[in-house]
Amino acid sequence: MRGILFWIIILFLKPYLYISIYRFFDNKLFKRLTIVFLVFSIFSVVAGIYYMRTIFSGGLSAMTFWPNFSLALMLSFFICETLTAAFFLFQDILFLIIFLSKKIVNNSTSESGSRRNFIKKAGVLFGGFTFSSYLYGITFGKYNFKVVNQMLNIKGIPDAFDGFKIAHISDIHAGSFDNPESVRKGFKLLQEQKADVIVFTGDLVNSYAAEIEPYLQDLSNLSAPFGKFSVLGNHDYSMYKRMFKNKEHREKNVETIKNHHHNSGFRLLLNENLKIEKDGQYFMLSGVENWGRSHHFPKLGDLDLATSGSEEEDFIVLLSHDPTHWEDKVKNYHKHIHLTLSGHTHGMQMGIDLPSFKWSPIKYFYKHWAGLYEENGKYLYVNRGFGFLGFAGRVGVYPEITVYELKKGKA
Repeated sequence: MRGILFWIIILFLKPYLYISIYRFFDNKLFKRLTIVFLVFSIFSVVAGIYYMRTIFSGGLSAMTFWPNFSLALMLSFFICETLTAAFFLFQDILFLIIFLSKKIVNNSTSESGSRRNFIKKAGVLFGGFTFSSYLYGITFGKYNFKVVNQMLNIKGIPDAFDGFKIAHISDIHAGSFDNPESVRKGFKLLQEQKADVIVFTGDLVNSYAAEIEPYLQDLSNLSAPFGKFSVLGNHDYSMYKRMFKNKEHREKNVETIKNHHHNSGFRLLLNENLKIEKDGQYFMLSGVENWGRSHHFPKLGDLDLATSGSEEEDFIVLLSHDPTHWEDKVKNYHKHIHLTLSGHTHGMQMGIDLPSFKWSPIKYFYKHWAGLYEENGKYLYVNRGFGFLGFAGRVGVYPEITVYELKKGKA
């Protein structure tokens, strides 16, 4: 139903917008540019259909540049057209209200001023700026890896771990990558952080275990003095059942994904924990299987198992893919879990992500969607993701490598 509604909006939106823009400009050059833009827009729809055919024939696996670019282009056009059309529609409704009010009050149909006013001009400029941002996002932004240094002053950090560094990535989604060299630059940047521990919080692939195989050596090359640790994300459970021949094929795929974690040197934590020890002291590193609020995602995370054997005074760091787990389970759990590291949201791969202001449409679906959160001395950090999924781009919210430095101090 949502898909049908999407195409109905497109069929209405495009004619309205381009007829409006064509009539809005008197300049012949702008009229010609409008026609060129319309043709380009229609091409983007065709490109999107091409992407969908690729998906249904081969699945979300080993995507190349053109299928990725096709869908991203269509979505970029649709978003920019929608935003521009909103300006035009607002102006047209405003003009209609003024027109009817004048006719009712004094039986006059004359229009004061030109319809070509600031609102529509602003719409065209805003649409052009937005499209430029999206064009950057689908070409360069998706591999514009950013290192986020996050100092954590949390009460309870053992003395030996004052200054200890944890590097965190999440949501690799290897099946979406279309530029292996750019991906390897991201892994190299991760290694350059010289962290004491490297952690990965799930979604190694989109669906198939084979997607990560071109990058297994890159994962193996990552090293940290205190080890590499990981958990599974919802996509690692082969959640799209229609993409597998049968139950046995699907289960074998999940087991192969787990083996890829092990073979690349990551200790996969499946509702279990271990001690990270230094100078006679330690903190507990726990990892849960995926637990997501949505009924579409597996709910296999078990905090009792993941924290078994821990003492009341232990400092606990939890790896949990989905941040809704923290909201619904972790923050009210009877054991004090000091720090939870998650991913999953990707920051929706688009938004405004400034030090003083953050906004993304994903905030209306996930209360905790990017960065650091705290409640009653319990901390959650949501990584913006290393890869991308669906929309092959990142606009304003770039792929993230997080480096946490633990510092002793009050919460």
